[in-house]
Amino acid sequence: MSDDEVFELSEPITSVYNIKHRAFYFSKDIVTFIGKQQYDKIYFSMFDQLLRSVTSIGANLVEGVAGSSKNDFLKFNIIALKSANEAKYWLCLIRDTINVDKIIVEAFIKEADEISKIIGSIIINTKSKSQ
Repeated sequence: MSDDEVFELSEPITSVYNIKHRAFYFSKDIVTFIGKQQYDKIYFSMFDQLLRSVTSIGANLVEGVAGSSKNDFLKFNIIALKSANEAKYWLCLIRDTINVDKIIVEAFIKEADEISKIIGSIIINTKSKSQ
């Protein structure tokens, strides 16, 4: 991304209340961000892992809702939480090893953290309701 380009999240975070939609827009933003990056071949796997972990968040949330039981719902939400945490790892590594816009990456880390907290809350509430 050149210095004169401005990157903005595709949807204002405060306007997206459904976690599945929020994860979708987060994935979309990461795909756009990665598509605009120019990096050496050595860094390909980090961007690939970031893409896989971020897109896994929404996919598992959607699959959890379509699950046949509360246990399925929990299982897929736990996987989504793990993917969100993995995304934070890759974003931090990219921020600290590659010449990227640190402000954008920090915004992504913050969004991944907020998504993690929401999913964690969903898991805790679902578990407490089933006891």
